[in-house]
Amino acid sequence: MKRLLFFTITLFISIIHVFAAGSHTLTSTERRVLIDSVWRAAQQQEIDSLRPLVKGVPVVIEQDTLFTLYASMGGRAATDRVERIVETIEKLGKEHYIKGDSIHFMDNLTYIDIMYGDKVLMSLTLQDAMWAKTTKEKLADHYGRLMGAKITYLRNEHSFWKLLKRGTLFLSVLLGQYVIFRLINHLFKLLRRWIVYFKRSRMLPWVVHNYEVLNRERIARVLLFITNLLRYVILASVLVFTVPILFSIFPQTEGLATQIFDYIIDPVKMIVKGVIDYIPNLFIIIVICFCVRYLVKGFRYLSREVATEKLHIPGFYPEWAQPTFNIIRFLLYAFMVAMIYPYLPGSKSGVFQGISVFVGVIVSLGSSTVISNFISGFVITYMRPFKSGDFIKVKDTLGTVVERTPFVTRIRTIKNELVTIPNSFIMSSDTVNYTVSAQRYGLIIHTVMTMGYDVPWRKVHELLIKAAEETPGVSEYPKPFVLELDLNDNYMCYQINAYIKEADKMPDIMSTLLERIQDLFHDAEIDLVAPHYFSRREGAFPKEGRAEFRRIHSLD
Repeated sequence: MKRLLFFTITLFISIIHVFAAGSHTLTSTERRVLIDSVWRAAQQQEIDSLRPLVKGVPVVIEQDTLFTLYASMGGRAATDRVERIVETIEKLGKEHYIKGDSIHFMDNLTYIDIMYGDKVLMSLTLQDAMWAKTTKEKLADHYGRLMGAKITYLRNEHSFWKLLKRGTLFLSVLLGQYVIFRLINHLFKLLRRWIVYFKRSRMLPWVVHNYEVLNRERIARVLLFITNLLRYVILASVLVFTVPILFSIFPQTEGLATQIFDYIIDPVKMIVKGVIDYIPNLFIIIVICFCVRYLVKGFRYLSREVATEKLHIPGFYPEWAQPTFNIIRFLLYAFMVAMIYPYLPGSKSGVFQGISVFVGVIVSLGSSTVISNFISGFVITYMRPFKSGDFIKVKDTLGTVVERTPFVTRIRTIKNELVTIPNSFIMSSDTVNYTVSAQRYGLIIHTVMTMGYDVPWRKVHELLIKAAEETPGVSEYPKPFVLELDLNDNYMCYQINAYIKEADKMPDIMSTLLERIQDLFHDAEIDLVAPHYFSRREGAFPKEGRAEFRRIHSLD
């Protein structure tokens, strides 16, 4: 706006100077020419100043750019002018009845009409010429030749023989596509027959270390599946290349063919470019995995040496080797994942991070019990309350430990029942390890019996100790001993105690001990019954009143 004002003021001052200096010599025509030249110079300078700022509208017909318009005309913007020009040229290119093939011009002083027969192709103004830095006549001649050539080309493209040729080419491509499809299907049918024949005659099963991974039937099924998958891939590839060819035959669908081809090629280019750009990150990931892998191998070797007691570490028990290795391996792999995560494709995207957070929340909410059992399993390992093969008692479960995992412990009871106990339950319950006690100190088995006071206690002691000594599995040293537990009104309580070394045979030894007690007391003619007494007050029965006491046995 400032520039236009400057040019207007300059033009006004120039006109004043002209009138002031030579009004007595210049004619009115000369004055108009002088004013017109000054105005044109000002207009040209204004257009040159706007040239970097104004973006022209190209006249594009079937992907061919003829020229570019910048100026508006008669209240119509350059975009509207271009749309009308394109519509007129395309319409003339399809109308075969128009006979006038010459381009001619009609000068209307302020603008020039470019005519094709009786059709106006476009109108050129002085503004258009100034944008092209030429005159209206030269610009009209140049644009007229371009538009005439394009109309001729369009007529040739839409001629009957051209359409016949394209139709023939279209049918030829379809026929070739059909023949290729039939040929591919026939070849793969022969391949499937060969696979079936090979399966019956020469195909061998896939065996790895005496284990049959795949038999002949399964190998044949896998090969047939791969064959069908390959056939579909080849047929799809044929369609990918033939469909754009079909669309490119006709000008109306040529742009669609290019678009379809771009839809196919652009993803491939993007994938290839992504793979190439990802190679440095992939190399870093490979190096990290390589280092962690050999660290794990090193710690595995150390754990085996400690477990087999070839390597002694003070204060470190051999049974700790494998659990410790598992912890170190888990930490190393967690460290590896943390190192690799920033180099994974899409790790910085919001979707990838959102999914990671969602998975973390789900795992943390749904795995509290699992994590509790997992931590309890490792705590139990390092507390060493028992190991596999120990005879233990957890709450009301008595049996031999057959398996220990980070999450559960499995016990086989004396009735051959396999009981699975969560490690968190073991941590919160009392655990009795009979095997450790038997190996270190000797496990004491015991039973209680009652005997009347009429049987000498020394005789009872002798028989109970003799029964324990004659029981297989009872240790000779320390010797068995008897404890007297209670002086009851009617009987005495005796407890026989014996040492054993094999805790897992405790039920059998106890059963044999009870058998020996019965045999010895029977041979000594001593009844294994405890006496009981009762009183009956006089007057409760019709006899004369006195208290009568009777001694009865519990089995009477």
